[in-house]
Amino acid sequence: MGLQVGENIRKVRELKGYTQDFMASKLGISQKAYSNIETNKTQLDTDRLVEIAEVLEINPTNLIAFDEKLLFNNCNHSGVFNFNTIHNTASEREVTLYEKHIKQLEQENAFLRKEIEFLRSKFGSDSSDS
Repeated sequence: MGLQVGENIRKVRELKGYTQDFMASKLGISQKAYSNIETNKTQLDTDRLVEIAEVLEINPTNLIAFDEKLLFNNCNHSGVFNFNTIHNTASEREVTLYEKHIKQLEQENAFLRKEIEFLRSKFGSDSSDS
């Protein structure tokens, strides 16, 4: 594989808005092991390259011969990155999972707010009397 394939993977990952942790979890490896791929400390075999390409939803050949024009295709004429492009590349399953996770976090937040209110009602009056 080319010397820059790790750098190319990093560029595409960042364009997609993915974290190293996300990629590592999808590949079933540690974040450190994934980082070693992007910094070219780990030599990639063809199978691993194909796995990474599948997660990034890109042709493996494009990871080897990454074209900087992909960067410009995701920018508007003023040079500002178009985040709608990234959102459009997220799979429907990923969007559903993120929405489900956000709902769970909102529910947890509401529960914790109620707990705080309860604790304030029990202990807040004692501390204000002193």
